[in-house]
Amino acid sequence: MAKGPRPERVPAVVGTVAAVIGLMDIAAGVFPRFRFSRIHTLAEVLPGAVTQLAAAASIVVGILLLMLAHGLKRAKSIAWWAAVIVLPVGAAAHLIYRHSIAGAVFSLLLFAYLVRHRNAFTALPDPRSRWKALGNFIVMSCASLGLGWVIVGSHPDQMIGDPPVLEQIEHVIWGLFGFEGSIRYTGGVDYVVGYSLGALGLLTLATTAFLAFRPEYPAAVLTEEDEDRLRELLAKHGERDSLGHFALRRDKSVVFSPSGKAAVSYRVVSGVMLASGDPIGDVEAWPGAIEKFMELAKRHSWTPAVNGCSETGGEVWTRETGLDALEMGDEAIVEVADFSLSGRSMRNVRQMVKRIERNGYTTKVRRVGDLSPEELAVVQKAANAWRDTEDERGFSMALGRIGDPKDLDAIIATAHKDPEEGEDAPFGDLKAMQHYVPWGKDGSSLELMRRDRSADPGMNELLIVAFLQAAPDLKVKRMSLNFAFFRSALERGGKLGAGPVVRIQRAVLIFLSRWFQIESLYKFNEKFRPRWEPRFIVFPNSRDLPRIGFAMMQAEGFLELPRLLRRRPAPPKPSGMENDLVEQAEVTRAA
Repeated sequence: MAKGPRPERVPAVVGTVAAVIGLMDIAAGVFPRFRFSRIHTLAEVLPGAVTQLAAAASIVVGILLLMLAHGLKRAKSIAWWAAVIVLPVGAAAHLIYRHSIAGAVFSLLLFAYLVRHRNAFTALPDPRSRWKALGNFIVMSCASLGLGWVIVGSHPDQMIGDPPVLEQIEHVIWGLFGFEGSIRYTGGVDYVVGYSLGALGLLTLATTAFLAFRPEYPAAVLTEEDEDRLRELLAKHGERDSLGHFALRRDKSVVFSPSGKAAVSYRVVSGVMLASGDPIGDVEAWPGAIEKFMELAKRHSWTPAVNGCSETGGEVWTRETGLDALEMGDEAIVEVADFSLSGRSMRNVRQMVKRIERNGYTTKVRRVGDLSPEELAVVQKAANAWRDTEDERGFSMALGRIGDPKDLDAIIATAHKDPEEGEDAPFGDLKAMQHYVPWGKDGSSLELMRRDRSADPGMNELLIVAFLQAAPDLKVKRMSLNFAFFRSALERGGKLGAGPVVRIQRAVLIFLSRWFQIESLYKFNEKFRPRWEPRFIVFPNSRDLPRIGFAMMQAEGFLELPRLLRRRPAPPKPSGMENDLVEQAEVTRAA
């Protein structure tokens, strides 16, 4: 006896079928109805306006089913309710307007299947985002304009005259707002086109209003109580992971193990429940926190993923969840005791630092708590002013704040140079700054780099060296630099005798470095002779990787949807450390 789809596969099947039926409904409403069918005679006794409204209803139901398909695939309960309501309407529209028994049967079969498998659709809604409403308005407006143009031109035999394209588009725009355009039809087609265009405009307005004013589901925000509990765990186990302190970002949320001895911080981005780094706390309690994380992801039908966990963390994640792991790159870690500017390998860094010092720059490396309120205020204002993007970037290795009263043990390194006569110096002699957050009791992780654009190239090398030289007095034994994405592929591909596959990988990464600075970050980190610690992405299935990658880029701030909606994106502009890398390359070539 044939078995039906597994319960976990039901939402995927239903979502696909709903999309197909949605396309059928749109086609049924757009194109002229069959003149000869078995129930044509029955339909003719209905008032004429009813059949014209049925055409508009068929189009609206089709669009709604296409919009609901993704929610049905994710087993969202709200999508189930909406589909159960609109499917009978679509079936009726098929019968009344197009007289299609097959179309009505497909809609009713899916309706019955949804009712039978009600328990498979229990996922809670996602947190509300105001940008979803704006995005829906833009997408629906473009789709309505395009579909409306098809509707206007799909009745050529009933169209009076041969109106040009611009007149057709004008007719669509008027129709979307509920007004009558200049094009005329025969045989009652005016009503079909008018009702259809009006329905599209109303659907655009209604869906946008729903997304904008629907009840807000709690977004992921770190509460004060959660932050205090995380700080207690970091005080006991913070030395395990250099990314641990970044769990204290206040735009993240957290789930704790039943014992409270471990936690996983996360943020939901585009339906992906994205954790960063290893779980916080006792390794023995990690499985409990991971289980809570997976339960929450299942409850909301979010795609679980981990960005930048260590090898130990990856092993625990994959063992406890059955997820897969992929190496995403390496973290550069510098041991303070082993660092020295002497030797041939440090020649370039040594020369650059000496040159900058000869130009009159000095440095200071201090705990945040040792800065005066006036000095801290200047650093904060400068960091904001020197930022190239409107929003703070970062997720996995960014804290998003400087000088918080709870972060007084963080470290700030600053570069200074007396302003020249007549020079505009809103921040006095401050020319660059770096912010380091604690990594356990004896480590620090580089969190932020900012500099004045008028400062000399090499500010980052200068401040990193200054930090490493001051580290012993600050009781810091190790420092974490940035990630070097796909470092091993770049390294292997550049070696003698590398195979064709590895060389192709390296060539692709170098090509992508024009936009994402992959190679430049690797070479910059390599200057300080670090040891490399691999970092991994944990994910459910390889087909989820594009979606997870997109969510990671959104979380890190490389894809800014509001900016894309406001204007055409300009070519990527290097910022912070990346700006220095470009300038340093030019200096090296000139030398």
